[in-house]
Amino acid sequence: MTKFRTLTLIAAGGSLALLLGAFAFQHIGGLAPCKLCLWQRWPHAAAIAIGALALALGNRVLAWLGALAALATAGIGIFHTGVERGWWEGPSTCTSSGMGNLSADELFDKIMNAPLIRCDEVAWSMLGLSMASWNAIIALALAAIWVKAALTQD
Repeated sequence: MTKFRTLTLIAAGGSLALLLGAFAFQHIGGLAPCKLCLWQRWPHAAAIAIGALALALGNRVLAWLGALAALATAGIGIFHTGVERGWWEGPSTCTSSGMGNLSADELFDKIMNAPLIRCDEVAWSMLGLSMASWNAIIALALAAIWVKAALTQD
C-alpha cells in the first residue's frame, strides 16, 4: 500500500471514527446533539466521501479537499467551544441570552420557544474539554494528515 493510500485511510477513517463516536454518544449514551453539534458532523461526512473518492481515483488533489473538510469541522468546533464557554453568543436558535428587561409575556414566550438542546451548555467533557473542543483538536490533526497525504510523493 502506498503512503498516500495509508494517510488517506487514516484521515478518512479518523472522520469516520469521530462520526461513529458522535452517533454512539447520541444513541447509546442518550446525549442528543445540539444544532452546532449537527453542523460539525457534515464536514466529517464530506471527508469520508472525499477519502473514498481519493482512494478510488488515486487523486492527490482530493486530499486538499479532505483537509478543507477537516478544517471546516475544526472551525465549527472552535466556534462551538466559544459558545459553550460564553466567549461569544451562538445561534439564537440554540443559545440563551440575558433576560434584560423582559415583560412577563416576553419571558413566557422566550421560555416556550427555548431550544430543547442548547448549544451553550456542555453535555459531556473529558479533561476539562467538551466534545466540541475534542472534535476541533482531533479534526486539526486529521487536517494535517490530509495535507501530508496531498504532499506525499510515492
